[in-house]
Amino acid sequence: MSFFDNLFGQWGSDMAIDLGTANTLVAIPGEGIVLNEPSVVAMDNNTNRVLAVGYEAREMIGRNPGSITVQRPLADGVIADYDVTMAMLSYFINKAAPRRRFYQPKPRIAICIPCGVTSVEKRAVFEATLEAGARQVFLIEEPMAAAIGAGLPVDEPTGSMVVDIGGGTTEIAVISLGGIVTYRSLRIAGNELDEAVARHVRDVYNLSIGSRTAEDIKIAIGSALPIPTGELDMEISGRDLTTSLPRVDIVQSEDIREGIRNPLSQIVVAIKEAFLETDPDLAADIIRNGILLTGGGGLLKMLDVLLTRELEVPVYVSETAFSNVVEGCARALENPEALRRSYTQK
Repeated sequence: MSFFDNLFGQWGSDMAIDLGTANTLVAIPGEGIVLNEPSVVAMDNNTNRVLAVGYEAREMIGRNPGSITVQRPLADGVIADYDVTMAMLSYFINKAAPRRRFYQPKPRIAICIPCGVTSVEKRAVFEATLEAGARQVFLIEEPMAAAIGAGLPVDEPTGSMVVDIGGGTTEIAVISLGGIVTYRSLRIAGNELDEAVARHVRDVYNLSIGSRTAEDIKIAIGSALPIPTGELDMEISGRDLTTSLPRVDIVQSEDIREGIRNPLSQIVVAIKEAFLETDPDLAADIIRNGILLTGGGGLLKMLDVLLTRELEVPVYVSETAFSNVVEGCARALENPEALRRSYTQK
């Protein structure tokens, strides 16, 4: 490092952000993922002041008094509350890479967006990131970032299909020669599965549970098909809908699987529709190479087996499914040509 680098800090810094409905991940090129926290903010209703962000705010869900609002400022992959999203982004940026010197410049940031967003929604993400502390902002579509992060041959003249199931959206895209050829953006994903679990527990067990408990159930015993090693069960607590008193019960994986059947079938239909719009030569590439399943929702047990059976195409889960998007954004920042191709106009 030169004398001037020591004196003034390195000119500029890069940061990649996967701004998700459920979780936000931040990566710094050369360092990897430096932050992974829930996209949750707690606000004081009297002063309109941010009280907590991330894990600390998530712990308040379902336990907050009337004077505190705990919210997810993103819905279906897009900004629902601009000011709260900006405050959350500012917190994450400063926590991930605090500016230890007053003269250290703001970072360049690559941030992902769903494929199907409008120009207004793109602009909102761009402006919120800029106001949160970015020097320069690059918007990259989630399926492209996921494909880059997973190491798919996105630049080659061959078709690759990515199914990215996040918290708010399921992104389905066919990629070739550095661009997205066709896509589907479905606003049914992890959060919808959580809601389906909560509804089914209410209907079958007569028990009301919160969103956090529903998510825990989905992760622990949820599956798309029967589990070969044996079905699972889980003890949960909730409110009895008959007596309105607290009750503990045991839920079975078979029941949870039945509860999430409908949203999973809609995802299957969306993937089939994407295939209908795909050129036959690209479709042949996909049949030969398989489909990449990524995102936190892609980790649902037996989902890859279900999709393989329904689509009659090999489907495999990325080994780094949860982090592919943010790692793809980080890699794009390290490669100016990849960043130019991946960048989408606001």
